[in-house]
Amino acid sequence: MTQVIQILARVQQGDPKAAEELMPLVYEELRGLAAARMAAQPHGHTLQATALVHEAYLKLVGSGKEQWENRRHFFAAAAEAMRHILIDRARHRLRARHGGELECVAFDLIEIPAPVKKEILILLNDALEELAARSPEQAQIVKLRFFVGLTETQISDVLGVPERSVQRHWAYARAWLFDRIETLRSGQK
Repeated sequence: MTQVIQILARVQQGDPKAAEELMPLVYEELRGLAAARMAAQPHGHTLQATALVHEAYLKLVGSGKEQWENRRHFFAAAAEAMRHILIDRARHRLRARHGGELECVAFDLIEIPAPVKKEILILLNDALEELAARSPEQAQIVKLRFFVGLTETQISDVLGVPERSVQRHWAYARAWLFDRIETLRSGQK
């Protein structure tokens, strides 16, 4: 993975060939993560895993502003990019001129890979931003688990923390998010 970090440094320095070298090294892993996430989307969802990877990749290397320190940092940025893409698409689809698709949805606990309605996805994003202000580590675990589809073991590897800590943070974050989303849905901010 040090090769990836070296190439990322070259991308940040503006080397146009570096981006071409990076894609084959991370593509399969990113595509696998995106495919797992896209499998959880409701039927009729138009974004494909390949498109999600390409959009996320363009966000990652296209800005030239990011500085990745290691594999963990790069995949955390990838998770964030995928989350923003999915949230933006959900908001776009929920606009009245795009059908709205507003309906009452019973929301139990967040489970992977359960399909998530667009309005719930937006409420989740709002609650996740609040959680990030309270506990950035828990929010990062939610992003990697929910938006990228990593397992607790994979998150443990990516973040470099014990798997038991990931499990504990995931359980707390999931309960907190459930409560916060229910509050947001009932309009009691």
